[in-house]
Amino acid sequence: MNEEKGEGFPIANLIGTDGCSIVGWVYRWKTGAHAVMWDVDGPQPVSETQPDINDEQKQEIDLDALMRIGKSDSG
Repeated sequence: MNEEKGEGFPIANLIGTDGCSIVGWVYRWKTGAHAVMWDVDGPQPVSETQPDINDEQKQEIDLDALMRIGKSDSG
């Protein structure tokens, strides 16, 4: 991707709950904003990012919510 044209570029992989599958990516945009892009299977539970991102970036993409995808609130 070309950052000079206002596009984003990946800064971290989103790792699935199996601990090795890449289920998506964290992108940084020219504006400084961060966003998640999923692989072709769409949103899936995430166990971590590789490399690790800072706490502010985790909050911006709501990493806690990404780790709860597919889990019911009842248990």
